[in-house]
Amino acid sequence: MSATILSATTIGIEGVLVHVEADVQHGLPNFTVVGLPDAAVQESRERVRSALRAAGFFFPRGRVTVNLAPADVKKAGPGFDLPIALALLVQTKQLPAEPCTNLMVVGELGLDASLRPVRGVLPLALAARARAVRALIVPQVNSQEAALVEGLRIHGPASLPNLIAHLLGSAPLPVVVAEKARTSVRVTDADFTHVRGQAYAKRALAVAAAGGHNILLIGPPGSGKTMLARCLPSILPELSRDEALDVTAIHSVGGVLPPDAPMQHTRPFRTPHHTTSTVALIGGGSFPRPGEVSLAHHGVLYLDELPEFPRQALESLRQPLEDGVVTVARAAQSVQFPARFMLVTSQNPCPCGYRGDPKRRCTCSPGQLLRYERRISGPLLDRIDLHIQVPRQDFATLRVDGAAAEPSTRIRERVERARIVQRERFQGSSMHVNAHMSAKHVTEYCQVDSASHALLQQAVDQLHLSARGYVRVLKVARTIADLAAREKIELAHVAEALQYRPS
Repeated sequence: MSATILSATTIGIEGVLVHVEADVQHGLPNFTVVGLPDAAVQESRERVRSALRAAGFFFPRGRVTVNLAPADVKKAGPGFDLPIALALLVQTKQLPAEPCTNLMVVGELGLDASLRPVRGVLPLALAARARAVRALIVPQVNSQEAALVEGLRIHGPASLPNLIAHLLGSAPLPVVVAEKARTSVRVTDADFTHVRGQAYAKRALAVAAAGGHNILLIGPPGSGKTMLARCLPSILPELSRDEALDVTAIHSVGGVLPPDAPMQHTRPFRTPHHTTSTVALIGGGSFPRPGEVSLAHHGVLYLDELPEFPRQALESLRQPLEDGVVTVARAAQSVQFPARFMLVTSQNPCPCGYRGDPKRRCTCSPGQLLRYERRISGPLLDRIDLHIQVPRQDFATLRVDGAAAEPSTRIRERVERARIVQRERFQGSSMHVNAHMSAKHVTEYCQVDSASHALLQQAVDQLHLSARGYVRVLKVARTIADLAAREKIELAHVAEALQYRPS
């Protein structure tokens, strides 16, 4: 009769239970893993063999078969090393079966029997709690991450011998308790107080931060576009606990969660290079992993030099910008990753960068200008709410002994007050900011007076606003009204929102 140990794997960012069954029969030495394992799981044979011998146990001779059930779910990663080792120990009577009952086990084994961290522990812990297991065993490095899930017993052994001693009762492991959440400290030097001038762009970034709107910064080289974008996180509010758990789960599955920070408290700020592939940006692969858009969930995705990105990669942004999720479809399965982010982009006005600059003459030909503009499609630009010109600043503005600009802390206070208004407005729904309003909510919360209607009609005729562009103007106007602590959208709010649309 085979021995069974409960484990789990991730599909997308969801934890899925896996039963690890081990069977040893007489015959020629052979080790087979079945159940759609990837290469990392197949290689567990050598790691488990060396770890068992290093821990003082023998590796069974004969035909060894390890089954990962359910068989139709792909299994990836080295996290099955530990449950395979325990299943073999139980099957060969080197370990009693009773201590392993109703226990979920995940971990990678080193050749010296040490336990190494694995990806996606937080989703696995959530799956363990739903299964109501007696306890979850994870590597010591992952224990604080797993302890974020309340109502679940967590043990974090440092090695296989530590775990065996715990199961046999000779040296019980303590229950891991989540460390008290530390107050997030903004360690970045990017602060709006260091940005000279650019009052128009700062105002637009405050509006974007308050309502979660997408923004495009256009200006010549050296005008401050990148610095403005990097200052944006300094005015964004902290993550709520639910948002922090979402971000932590995605970063854990993506393998980018810092070992010394089991829970993310600050909003992500992802800055992929323009050579990034479509799969790296959106997510995917043979075993789908989250891409940059999902790693930026509840945060900012900054694309510098937007026209330099591959057109296919840019076009793939259209669905997550609308739906807030990325669907990766494969022949065997379809996986969804959350991707509710603020898109912040920047670009030069032309290939040489000096079109419209009063100090430098543009050297681009009409053909070069046309090709440059065609690198970004109209549908993608239509999904960007604010298009901001960032002009060159003169010396009088740039001098370091001039008056200090408004610091990010004061701007963040206004942004947080506007966000509180929006949370109360959308209480009970999945939305949190104005940028995510559905058509129903736009109709309910974006009513305007007759003067604003007349201005909007004129703008639709002259600016050739699409239906999507019209709705986005209303959403931005709603955010501007929230920043001004106004219950209703006024004419001035609509006029300012229209200024942010491209002419």
